[in-house]
Amino acid sequence: MYRPLALYIGLRYTRAKRRNHFISFISAASILGIALGVAALIVVISVMNGFEQELRTRILGMVAHATITGIGEDLSDWQGAQRIASENPNVLGSAPYVEREALFQGRRVSGAIVRGVMPVLETSVSEIGEKMVEGSLDDLRPGEFGIVLGLELSYALSAHVGDSVTLYAPQARSTPAGMIPTVKRFRVVGIFEIGMYEYDRGTSVIHMQDAQKLFRMRDQVTGLRLHLTDLFDAWTVSETLTSQLKGNLQVRDWTQQHANFFRAIRTEKMVMFIILSMLVGIAAFNLVSTLVMVVTDKQADIAILRTMGASPSQIMRVFMVQGITIGVLGTLLGIALGVLIASNVETLVPLLEQTFGFKALPGDVYYINQLPSELRPYDVARIGLVALLFSAIATIYPAWRASRTEPARALRYE
Repeated sequence: MYRPLALYIGLRYTRAKRRNHFISFISAASILGIALGVAALIVVISVMNGFEQELRTRILGMVAHATITGIGEDLSDWQGAQRIASENPNVLGSAPYVEREALFQGRRVSGAIVRGVMPVLETSVSEIGEKMVEGSLDDLRPGEFGIVLGLELSYALSAHVGDSVTLYAPQARSTPAGMIPTVKRFRVVGIFEIGMYEYDRGTSVIHMQDAQKLFRMRDQVTGLRLHLTDLFDAWTVSETLTSQLKGNLQVRDWTQQHANFFRAIRTEKMVMFIILSMLVGIAAFNLVSTLVMVVTDKQADIAILRTMGASPSQIMRVFMVQGITIGVLGTLLGIALGVLIASNVETLVPLLEQTFGFKALPGDVYYINQLPSELRPYDVARIGLVALLFSAIATIYPAWRASRTEPARALRYE
């Protein structure tokens, strides 16, 4: 079967046993170096993807995919906005809410956000009902003035289920003694834990009707929270709903509310990818020393090929084929190893912790106490292409040097 001369000889050099075992060792080290670099890059990027997904899930446990609010005012006709939103096939659920800031007094004093919700509808837009440590979201009933506290907020107030806390609302009312804030006593009926300090420390939940009475909003709400079929289509759905809604309304999605946070994660992941890609590049450039040694070892072979009519470009391609073959083997081995480790990080880490007696992410220090991993085919393909590119570049100088070999000088002492 016909094969190009450069491809045939290059593959033969790769397969053949060399007389110089040191060169064979260097070639194996090059393959191993590329494999370890690729595997490390796949594992690290997968772990960072896992952390990003975990944080996104926890944030969206409290933050809706999209929110409809009034511009500079509360939302009056929220039922009409809800009806229009529910007609969009990308909207799975919607729920009105009231949100204000207030001061709480238990055994200690702390400020926090008060969110008034309808428990029946809230479960369709958030996961707070699934994150209850004590009590239930259904324990919030209109007129009973019950309250659900975040875990860290309950610690700050030293309040537990069954205790009472006093809420000081900023809406002042006129009395013979002058203007005083609205004060109302609430009974703690539940405690939730989202797993993010920002929400566990600064959020409380009451029934929406109690919130409307407390903040004197009558039938108004702060806005309408939406849950979408695909959170990554939030911007498109927001634009569509903005064009459909009439009046002084705006639609914002989760990417706008937390843009800086996720942009920082994306930037960190990009920087990590660049740094680790440089390490893969360093491993790939070990091919330079390997191929230079091969070229030196094959001086006589090169000279004979030249005298038989092989052109410098053919000689150059021979050693590029050999170098790229080493790069391909190292990349494939690294991808296999990286995918295997990244797919089993959540199993391997506990095994290592148990074997060596340490804890990678102590639960009393970190909110995320397990090492998450999310393997994405796009990242694997990108890493493989980068490794192959570096390997191909690394072959250029040794191959060029081989093509410059002069037959007479190389065969002088043969």
